[in-house]
Amino acid sequence: MRKCLMLVAALVAALASAQPALAADTVFVMRHLQKAEGADPPLSTEGAANAQAVAGMLAKSGIKAIFATPTKRAMETAQPLAAELGIAVTPYDPNDPAALVKAVAATGGAVLVVGHSNTVPDLVARFGGKQAVALTEQDYGSLFVVTHDDGKVRGIKNEPAR
Repeated sequence: MRKCLMLVAALVAALASAQPALAADTVFVMRHLQKAEGADPPLSTEGAANAQAVAGMLAKSGIKAIFATPTKRAMETAQPLAAELGIAVTPYDPNDPAALVKAVAATGGAVLVVGHSNTVPDLVARFGGKQAVALTEQDYGSLFVVTHDDGKVRGIKNEPAR
């Protein structure tokens, strides 16, 4: 996880230097972090610790709104950053991605969207990413940054803490 956090820090710093304030045209899309077992599982102990770490790394990225599916694991992935920023996590319906795209477009500032392995690739494309992404069931916390100025997708693969 430390390696992932260093990569996140480097990516955020690079984006901050490339764009004065990480404008509204930046969308961070990530898969939820490591989950426990069950029908609607919360984050595991490892996932909860990683959520705190990700919050620390993204706290200065200019994020003004956070969207997550209403599952426990997605909401718990987003909550530490929301608490750090003093904003609420807005739940969205993963079966209505068009409504999410509309809500994100109406937001002033960078946005974080937390989804799932089967929704993140489509969301990256819907937010203008020109590069295809793929996730497996083991790709917890994978983070993709889509900038609308060039449609490039910058991705960070989260490596589980050891």
